[in-house]
Amino acid sequence: MTALRAHKGPDVIMESKTSSASIHGPEEAEFNKRVQTNQLRLDAELQASYDFIVCGSGSSGAVVARRLAETGDASVLLLEAGDTDDLPNIREAKQWLTNLGTERDWGFQAAPNPLLNGRRLSLSAGKVLGGSSSINAMIWSRGHKNDWEYFAAEADDPGWSYESVLSLYRRLEDWQATPDPRRRGRGGLIHVEPARDPNPIAPAMLEAARSLGIPTFDDQNGEMMEGNGGAAITNVRIHNGRRLSLFRTYTHPYMDRHNLTVLTRALVVRVAFAGKRAVGVEFLRDGQSHRIVARREIVLCLGAVNTPKVLMQSGIGDESELTRAGIVVVQHLPGVGRNFRDHIIAPCKTPLPLRNSGGEATFFWKSDPSLDTPDLQPILAEIPFTTPETAHFSPPPESWSMLAGLARPQSHGHLRVTGPNPFDSIEIVANTLSDPADMKALIRAIELCREIGNSACMRQFVKREVMPGNLKGAALEDFARDAASAFWHQACTAKMGCDELSVVNGRLQVYGIDNLRIADASIMPRITTGNTMATRVIIGERAAQLIRATYGI
Repeated sequence: MTALRAHKGPDVIMESKTSSASIHGPEEAEFNKRVQTNQLRLDAELQASYDFIVCGSGSSGAVVARRLAETGDASVLLLEAGDTDDLPNIREAKQWLTNLGTERDWGFQAAPNPLLNGRRLSLSAGKVLGGSSSINAMIWSRGHKNDWEYFAAEADDPGWSYESVLSLYRRLEDWQATPDPRRRGRGGLIHVEPARDPNPIAPAMLEAARSLGIPTFDDQNGEMMEGNGGAAITNVRIHNGRRLSLFRTYTHPYMDRHNLTVLTRALVVRVAFAGKRAVGVEFLRDGQSHRIVARREIVLCLGAVNTPKVLMQSGIGDESELTRAGIVVVQHLPGVGRNFRDHIIAPCKTPLPLRNSGGEATFFWKSDPSLDTPDLQPILAEIPFTTPETAHFSPPPESWSMLAGLARPQSHGHLRVTGPNPFDSIEIVANTLSDPADMKALIRAIELCREIGNSACMRQFVKREVMPGNLKGAALEDFARDAASAFWHQACTAKMGCDELSVVNGRLQVYGIDNLRIADASIMPRITTGNTMATRVIIGERAAQLIRATYGI
């Protein structure tokens, strides 16, 4: 949130070794031709039923679809409301900001919030093959050890514990930096590397953090995320300057197969039931309504806004809310749409040439030493971040920013369905900063960012501090209310657990309903510490493991 005027170095991309998960040149062209031919045929011969229907192709859905199809023992239909991801804006890492606010972004908005001086927060989410993994900043942040221990406790299932999840990460990753056999894997599907050839500002920020007593680490996701926090160069999903979405990593390599059908422009509107058993999915495509039967299961991977919306419009949710909206109740589950969470930082409006994703250094730290887990995540950004309410500070184009981020907000909101029809809106009451602890933590994050930005280690990159300046007390809080924005990590709206507000159990099965699971960020009991893409992959992997075990595939 602290913007500083600076010098900017030349833009350089270093070539790395070919990823095991990628193909190039004539081989890639031939494969893509096979994919196109196969998918056109599968579309033209759309079946009345499939073994599994996966709704949503994002960071979890792409994983589930691949894992269910790869054995060849089941037919899988993957439905995506958006369209193709084969666009320079998506494939070229430095263009990620140009996708925000386009047809590839759902463009959700939260309700006006008096605690943000009446502002509405923008909540971007990917509406394209790959979901948010196709439009995000590509940061790979695996969550803190304590997050996973909390998941396991809430689910009463050790399969969600840190050690269990760590073994999954080791198997999945192709880590391209200093070996750490206990924590990092090599040779897996998921290419991950520290931001290559970072702007010199990034290592300077690490030195500045160290000067304030924040330890620095070689790896953002290693030992650092098992203790009190620290600072590191960010892990990213970028290879040779190209985005590595989860759809391209997981699903696309299997789209030349007969048992995986991927439909774009397919808006899922409702789950169909026979009593308490989910039997199919209704979706709109090119103006026509379709209903497809699932012979085994339906998996909702639509994200923390659309998954609860589809659940509620299908009759699963709080009975009084559904009745008010004119929806016939199938299953009373009062937790659907509750517990909405998102990380909090400041938004960006002006894309400029970047290295990697433009956010190459970060640190996790505690606003209060007595906390068991870091609750702050400031990020260095190589561009000026402002909101309309803070634009009067007029940061010059060559400015850079320290973004004060809350990694574990205590505030939580809710979603409210407004009617039974697919195009009836969903009201998002985010309640950002409703818990006083969040304002206190955010102020501490701003203070830390100012200390780092104005430190001796950063002096060579700083001409002057543009914002917020030396504001104090109520004036600084007012600045925070004007500058705070969502991190676009919506989560927790159909949470996993055992209490009365839980929507799924530890096996991700919807309570009271047969043959319906949820696998996306909505099942998080609390939002994980850091960017959520990596967590969503684990959710998808766990869902696929559980489903395959159920059906012996």
